[in-house]
Amino acid sequence: MVRVEGPDERPLMAERGGTPTAGRGSRCSGIVSGFVLKLARQAAGATQESFAASLGVDATTVQSWESGRRPLTAVRTTDLLRLRMQLARAGAPADTARYLFDALDADMVLSAAIEGGDVWQREELHPLSATVHRRTLMNLVTWPVTGQLPVQLAGLAPKRPHRGPTPVSPYLSDEEQTRLFDHLFTVSLRATQPSESLLRRQAIYLLSFDRRRDTSAWLRGEWSRATRGRSSDDLSGLLGVRSAAVTRASIGDTDTLHDFVASLDSERAATANLNYWAHWLGELPSEQASDDFMVTVDPRSWAGLHLAAHLTGRLDPASPHLVLNLHSLHALIALRPGLLTDWPLLRTRLAAAVERLHGYDSLGKPMHDELAGLAYAVRLANR
Repeated sequence: MVRVEGPDERPLMAERGGTPTAGRGSRCSGIVSGFVLKLARQAAGATQESFAASLGVDATTVQSWESGRRPLTAVRTTDLLRLRMQLARAGAPADTARYLFDALDADMVLSAAIEGGDVWQREELHPLSATVHRRTLMNLVTWPVTGQLPVQLAGLAPKRPHRGPTPVSPYLSDEEQTRLFDHLFTVSLRATQPSESLLRRQAIYLLSFDRRRDTSAWLRGEWSRATRGRSSDDLSGLLGVRSAAVTRASIGDTDTLHDFVASLDSERAATANLNYWAHWLGELPSEQASDDFMVTVDPRSWAGLHLAAHLTGRLDPASPHLVLNLHSLHALIALRPGLLTDWPLLRTRLAAAVERLHGYDSLGKPMHDELAGLAYAVRLANR
């Protein structure tokens, strides 16, 4: 039987005096993991009643888990493992356990931010400063805001059709979203020490999903501040500029991303950019506690196929990040031409993507030069 502990009694990670939302923010600590649990149960073809019976709990307990009212973050690890095993026995996909534990991490990030609101949280206690996050986790964190199903959860499609209207994503109220973004803005303003660079960069990335005008104005100013006087050897500054540029492109200002790509003219900068991509997509197997790995890891030490396929699939003229995707792919193939020689399907897809882009005169000379370089690499690999 799965035993559920009482509410999580860990102290809130605020620097001063608890939280202004005592009791109001706890729902958020279970919304993502609860929704993943629901998708996994549905993918297995189990009802709440049958799944509850297999666990030895009431159906209301499963309902509370899935809604977030009774957060899975408050369930003992041993009981979570038993829950995972029961999902597997019921027929849920094999990767469900990984998705569920990633969702627990996402809930921790959301809960800390929403409960904290505009209260500053110290760097050493903040979940955004624990590790360098990957795409899979960030997609889960932003899921309640965007409503977009994280790509890794695409396999959790229900085996039976739903009856009546049903939510398609975890839900945050307007007040909760306001508190979330107010907190990320506070962190972005206050985290100015070198030791806080990872916290600040990851907060700024999440802040880019805030569509309020004052946030957009601040992000425009952040680009100017990030680029002013930055040295090419300044890793923290480089990554700060990258996050600011990607953020600006996401809200319609692609000029900043063009400027950033133009600054990737040193071997150190190019290495950092490729290693960042590799970690983001999971090509680097180990977790990273700081951004330092981006210049210390040899980019020839990881496979590269997943990144090459990802970037090839995003050579889309409609993408706000096309200039970065194209530049990064060009740098990767220049460093690892064997990727095209060894993987014919990648070579075929890249040739088609390059051919499609050649018709767009608005790309500018640097991008057309990189397209020509990729086309040449494809021709060499075909010999």
